[in-house]
Amino acid sequence: MTIQDIIVYLGQFFDKVVLEGSGEGAITGPAKIETARQGQVSFVSNEKYLRHLETTQASLVVVHLSLDVSAFSERVSFLKVRDPYTAFVFLLKRFSAPREIACPGIAATAVIGSGVSMGEGVSIGEYVVIGDGCVIGDDVVIGAHGTLLGHVTIGSGSVLFPSVICYDGTVIGKRVTIHSGSVIGADGFGFAPQADGSYIKIPQMGIVEIGDDAEIGANATIDRATMGSTVIGKGVKIDNLVQIAHNCHIGDHTVIAAQAGISGSVTLGRHCMIGGQAGFAGHLELADRTHVAAQAGISKSFLQPGQSIRGYPAQPMREQLKQEALTRGIGTMKQRIDALEAALKSLLDG
Repeated sequence: MTIQDIIVYLGQFFDKVVLEGSGEGAITGPAKIETARQGQVSFVSNEKYLRHLETTQASLVVVHLSLDVSAFSERVSFLKVRDPYTAFVFLLKRFSAPREIACPGIAATAVIGSGVSMGEGVSIGEYVVIGDGCVIGDDVVIGAHGTLLGHVTIGSGSVLFPSVICYDGTVIGKRVTIHSGSVIGADGFGFAPQADGSYIKIPQMGIVEIGDDAEIGANATIDRATMGSTVIGKGVKIDNLVQIAHNCHIGDHTVIAAQAGISGSVTLGRHCMIGGQAGFAGHLELADRTHVAAQAGISKSFLQPGQSIRGYPAQPMREQLKQEALTRGIGTMKQRIDALEAALKSLLDG
C-alpha cells in the first residue's frame, strides 16, 4: 500500500486522518516503533514510546491528532487520528495473512457421527471427531484433532483451532474463535462431602453457552453448569489459561487476562476488565465496568458500577492504596515506638 492508500483505508473508520510529512513511498508492512525499518508503518499511543520518534527508521507512524511531530516530519511521514492504537489494529488486519487452519471441505480422516447438520463452506481438519446430532453453521472451521461430543451447536463463521474439545450440548455463537487446547463444557467441580470424609460426585447436567464474537484463548477451560448454563456473553475475550467454573455468567464484552480463576456461580457484569492471576471466590457478583487489578483476590461482591479494585482481599483502589501505604510504614513506626518505649523506661528508672 502507498501512504495515500492507507489514508483512504483509515478514512473508512475515522472522520479525520491528517497527513504530516511528505506522504510519499510504499508501505510493505507493520512493525514496532523501536525496530521499524524503511518501508514499514508503526504507531505511538503510549507516552513512554515517544522517545523512539527521534531514532525510528519507519516510513510512516500513526499518532494522536494532538501530538506535535513537526520536529520529525522532514524524515518521517505521520498520520494523525483520534485513536492511533485502533488505527494500527486496522492496519494489522489489512496486512496480516489468513491462517490456514483446515483445508476447505471435510478431511478424509475426519469421523462424522449420525444426524450431523453442516452449512455451506465448512472446513473440517484431519482427525476431527464430530458426535451425533451436531449442528455446524456456514463457513465454520474446525482444526485438526478437534472433538465435538454429541449435540454441539456452532454458529456461522466460528473458528476452532486444532485440538479444541467441546463436550456434549455446548452452544457456540457466530464468529467465535477458540484457540488450541481449550476445553469447553467439562464437568464442574461439584462433590457432596459425606460423614465418613468421602465425596459423592454431583451430576453436571447443564451446558456452556458462548455468545457471538467471543474469543477464547489457548488452554482455557470453561465448565458446564450443574443445571442450566454457564454463559459467556457476546464479545467476551478470554485469555490463555483461564478457568471459569460451573454456572458462571460473564457479561457482554468483558475481558479476562491469563491465569485468572473464577469459582462457581460468579456473575461478572458487562464491560468488566479482569487482570491476570485474579482469583474469585464463589457465588459473588461484580457490577458493570468493574476493573480488577492483576493478582487481586475477590472474596465479596462489588455492586457499584465502574469501580477499580485491587489487593487481597480486594478493595476499592483508593482504600487499598491507603492501606498499602500504611503497611509500608510499619517498620518506621516500630522503630519510633521502640525509641519511645526506651525513653519512657529511662525516665521511669531515672
